[in-house]
Amino acid sequence: MKPKEMVFKIISQVMNVPFEEVNERSSPENLAKWDSFQHINLILALEEELKIKFAEDEIVRMADANIILEILQNKGVKT
Repeated sequence: MKPKEMVFKIISQVMNVPFEEVNERSSPENLAKWDSFQHINLILALEEELKIKFAEDEIVRMADANIILEILQNKGVKT
């Protein structure tokens, strides 16, 4: 599975929405269950699955799927 698909799958699982509804524009604005608690769960799931750690400033910036993918690319994860 490609990292981008893996990120979308993790977002889908954590936010409890169908995989097909997740895309690069997915965010708290359009996924009702994406609140601050679920955001932390998302970060933890990404860190565990991808075996990486996010800095505090990265976590704060991760406000949508596209930014998450951008941060992952900056960490050397090919999306």
